Formats: sequence, C-alpha cells, structure tokens
Amino acid sequence: MKNMTLEQQVSVLLVEDEESFVDALVVGLSKEGYKVTVARDGSEALTLFESAKPDLVLLDVMLPRVSGIDVCKKIRKYSDVPIIMVTAKSEEIDTIIGLEVGADDYVTKPFKLRELLARIRALLRRSSNRTDTYNNAVGSLGNAPVYDSTAGILEVNNVKLDPLQHQVTVSGRKVQLPLKEFELLEILMSNSGRVLTREILIDRVWGSDYVGDTKTLDVHIKRLRSKVEKNASKPVLITTIRGVGYRFEKTGSPGQIKTH
Repeated sequence: MKNMTLEQQVSVLLVEDEESFVDALVVGLSKEGYKVTVARDGSEALTLFESAKPDLVLLDVMLPRVSGIDVCKKIRKYSDVPIIMVTAKSEEIDTIIGLEVGADDYVTKPFKLRELLARIRALLRRSSNRTDTYNNAVGSLGNAPVYDSTAGILEVNNVKLDPLQHQVTVSGRKVQLPLKEFELLEILMSNSGRVLTREILIDRVWGSDYVGDTKTLDVHIKRLRSKVEKNASKPVLITTIRGVGYRFEKTGSPGQIKTH
C-alpha cells in the first residue's frame, strides 16, 4: 500500500470545456491521488466551487457562458483558494489579465503534465502550511533580518499584517489579499528597508521549482501596490530598485513585530 500523500488528501476543481484536455487531466491527476471535480463552463464552475469546496482550482480562460477571468474574479471576492489559470494563447495580455484578477499562477497550452503537477504541488504546500513555508522562505536571506511570523503582528508604516489570522489592514482598513500577495507582502515587510532581489522573492514565494517567467512577480507587485499604496502609480511603500528587485520602505525599526 502506498503511503498517504498530500495529493490524496486534496481535491481539484478542473474547469475545462475541451473534452480531450478533460479526459487527459482527469486521468493524470487521478493517478497522482487527487480527487477531481469537473466543470465544463464558467457558470457550472461557480456552482461546483460552492458545493465541492476544492483545495485548488485549475481554470481555463476561454469558457462558455462565464469566462475564466470572470470566474476568477467572483471566487476572489470571498476565497483565497489557489488558482492556476490555463490559456491556449501565448500572448502576454492573457497571462497578465489572469494574474491581475487574482490567479496565483498560469500555464499555457499545450503543457506537460509533469510541469502542471509541479506547480500544483508548490501551491498546495504553501496554502496548506503557511507558517512552515514562511520560515523556510526567510530562513536563508543572507544578511537580511529574519522575523518569526508566529511571534505576533507585523507592522511597518501604516500597514499591519497578522500572519496567523491571514489579515492585513492599511490605515485601519481591512484589505483582502490572495495567498501569493499575502506571502509576498509578508516577506517584504519582514525585511523592510532591505532590498530583496527578484530571484529571492520568486524562490521564496513561488518555490525553487518554479518554472514560469518573472512577469508573475511583477504583476503580483502591481496588484499589491494597488491595495496598500495611496497612489499605486507613485509607490512609496513598495519601491522598485531598478535592475535588482523590490524594497518595502520603513520608518523606524525594520519589520518591527508587535506581540499581543
């Protein structure tokens, strides 16, 4: 008997209208131990999301009735479940739109099952055990200061982040962040005043096995700025260090944690 694995404990909502892809993915994911629920249009996806309560959504962009983009928008209004967008097109606009509406990652058809499984595992690891993921993420940042997210609330400038409750407030106003945006903000705030390279951020937030391109990071930074900055077009909190990476600007002590 095989040992119980992460995949055998989680369910995937597959939203796809091309039967050839449905058949192949159901077989491939099922062999890995995933429980797969299939929706063949956007409207059915929203209905099944409520009833199936999946651990991850594999969502095609081009769908009948309700588009994948609109499905993602609706899900993100009340859930931060990991979402991987699937598109048959390679144009940058498709991937950027998908990421901007809240998707955590994307794959472009045709793709290899092995690549898809690697991305699914990476997202599930982070969503199922955020604390361990965080500690692993910031544990090897060189000379950058490291803070234990379990110690209390992280507060820098007017942004307050509670890692245990998965809550963020900006000037006292609650802000809802999907998992990847939350993790990105957490590591930036924990190392406020320090420049984190693009490579470090991608490796620590998406994992060393991430096989996508770097525009995923840029789009998530753009979305994050739209939620925490007064003027996202002129950011003063999350600044770009050209040719290097990003920095969360500080006032006072970097990444100060207030325990409660």
